[in-house]
Amino acid sequence: MGKNIILELSGGLSLLIHQKMTGHLMYGQWQKQGKLWVSQQENAIKADPMNRFLHLIFYLDNGYQLALSDVRKFAKIELWETSELASSKVILSLGPDALDSNLSLSVFQKIILNKKGKIKAVLMDQNVIAGIGNIYADEILFQAKVLPQRPIGSLSELEIKQIYQAMRAILKKAVQLRGTSSSDYRDINGEKGNYVKMLKVYRRTNQPCFNCQNKIQRSIIAQRSSHYCPNCQK
Repeated sequence: MGKNIILELSGGLSLLIHQKMTGHLMYGQWQKQGKLWVSQQENAIKADPMNRFLHLIFYLDNGYQLALSDVRKFAKIELWETSELASSKVILSLGPDALDSNLSLSVFQKIILNKKGKIKAVLMDQNVIAGIGNIYADEILFQAKVLPQRPIGSLSELEIKQIYQAMRAILKKAVQLRGTSSSDYRDINGEKGNYVKMLKVYRRTNQPCFNCQNKIQRSIIAQRSSHYCPNCQK
């Protein structure tokens, strides 16, 4: 749900997991050697040093484990009564998931037009639309040909439609390619996500735009770095 992972357990309990900026879950087998937990599998989990920052390990019935690696220790895992979690503020405050089948273009348009501020900040607000982070907000707005600093009130119906279409297409492709590993993110197998190869503007400051060769620029919006092409995006 958005950026939250919810695991339903037996006994009416659920785990709420938010990996934050640098956390990732992995499925494998580890053994403790001295003070370190060492992977027992010769794969990316063991080979990639970004997978060694283990802070929590769950033992599964099939002999495997679910481990959380988080270099900056921002991730959170909470145990909830399932009935209480569903009605909690952390869930009820979320906007509709960006890939929810019920989030039609008309619904999306109404949600966006009811907000104020810069379009990128609104897209990243989990209380408005859940599931869009900094990387994908940059890429969505580039594909939609809209500058990230544009005020909501200045957007046309066509531009909102382009943002909606770009949001759905990019997020679906990112899921298919197992996410974006521009720095520390890894997937459940400890491997890098391949959407990093698809990035058009994110972290490409002063590099040529793939469309027009103008230099990608960077600014700060909602306390996050924003990357865009001043020529392709209006």
